[in-house]
Amino acid sequence: MKLETIKIGRIVNAHGIRGEVRVLPRNCDPAFLTHFDTFLLDGVPVQPTANHVHKSMVLMKFPGVDDMDAALALKGKDLFIRRADAQLEEGEYFDDELLGLEVLDAATGAPLGKLVKVEPYPAHQVYTVQGEKTYLIPAVPGAFIESVDMEGGVMRVHVWEGM
Repeated sequence: MKLETIKIGRIVNAHGIRGEVRVLPRNCDPAFLTHFDTFLLDGVPVQPTANHVHKSMVLMKFPGVDDMDAALALKGKDLFIRRADAQLEEGEYFDDELLGLEVLDAATGAPLGKLVKVEPYPAHQVYTVQGEKTYLIPAVPGAFIESVDMEGGVMRVHVWEGM
């Protein structure tokens, strides 16, 4: 299902004494976060005055957050973006959008269950589908994932023997 906002990261700590915060990206490359001008923090739009990658984190500076104490007050808060602001390629989706999709066997059309979890693995993500049985389906287009119809709420997958 298409979402209006997407959780994109979490503020994990302050960085330095001038009010910068360290943002841990959620399921994306840290550089992806630097492409956005506006984020949502506690449901309020904020525009960082600085936004750059540092190691595996993103350092951001928000207006009105001018010292370490103010930055520490933001620790643990989630950072969101508007889905409309994300420029994803055709056929790319955020993990949260895939949750709840009805998963069907591409060959037979038989329902397998609902997609309930997206887990990161070193080679690729794995979708957990819960129905009469639990399926772990590698998120590999073509080999396992035939199609995703976000409007219809359906994902069609190739079921291999032994899955």
